[in-house]
Amino acid sequence: MKTVILGKTNIEVNKNGFGALPIQRIEKKDAVYLLQKAFYNGINYFDTARWYSDSEEKMGAAFSWIRDKIIISTKTAATNADSFWNDLEMSLKNLQTDYIDIYQFHNPSFCPRPGDESGLYDAMLKAKEQGKIRFIGITNHRLAVAEEAVMSNLYDTLQFPFCYLATAADVQLVKACKEKEMGFIAMKALSGGLITDAKPAYAYLNQFDHVAPIWGIQKESELDEFISFQEKPPVLTEAMRLQIEKDRQELSGNFCRGCGYCMPCPAEIEISMCARMSLMLRRAPQEMFLSEEWQEKMKKIENCLHCNQCVDKCPYELNTPKLLEKNYEDYQTFL
Repeated sequence: MKTVILGKTNIEVNKNGFGALPIQRIEKKDAVYLLQKAFYNGINYFDTARWYSDSEEKMGAAFSWIRDKIIISTKTAATNADSFWNDLEMSLKNLQTDYIDIYQFHNPSFCPRPGDESGLYDAMLKAKEQGKIRFIGITNHRLAVAEEAVMSNLYDTLQFPFCYLATAADVQLVKACKEKEMGFIAMKALSGGLITDAKPAYAYLNQFDHVAPIWGIQKESELDEFISFQEKPPVLTEAMRLQIEKDRQELSGNFCRGCGYCMPCPAEIEISMCARMSLMLRRAPQEMFLSEEWQEKMKKIENCLHCNQCVDKCPYELNTPKLLEKNYEDYQTFL
């Protein structure tokens, strides 16, 4: 069973981390079952966030009795100190714990620093002094903010999208974390579902001994696959390399990563899926996406207000309304 040391924290985690965003979509009893099965099969790192509706609460129900045997990270999207303390206290309550191992700023548009106007980093330091958090982390989708966080020496961990679709700049960021002894937590290791085969995804990340992937898990079959990798980790084969190169060519350029930061949409468009529907239709079974339910969801694109809220929120600076329009036009050719 391969493990990863998260930089200078010296926290040792299983190479398989459990990303708990998807469990907000399933019943509490099913979520508790998945979380506990993961633990009993050697997974000891679980990542969640206040933003993930009831994910923290489900994790608390699963783990309150074995708190000292697992590593928990969660996140605050607070923009000021008061909201920070509200988030922290709510997270502690939901998780049924009196401390959080890694408390992370959740995709801020800037890199919080001591003494800045937000007061966020100072609040984080105070929480650490009080013993409510052990280590300070930051998550981001913006390369510039992530790079600043790494060079600042203010953070113990960085959580950033990383998979075999990574750019050269992304890979350099990963290497910089190793040089700085900063823990690197890889999110979107399956690129939000666009990578449909976990084996080459796992094999690619397995090359980086300091990278700790967190896999978004919602189904028992998904969990079972990652558990199987612990005893027999996939190794990059020539066939895998060819698949990776094919995916890189197909998914290069401006495509929606499905991060969801553009949501909610005032026209109730499910942007994080609709803006990449063309790719999903070509990379996953089509039947699901051609259902009446999805036809209705895609039709909402006709009601786009062109308010550009999604453009302003997109960390990848995509022209989201144009992307939605193109995906809708393509979608209609499948009907």
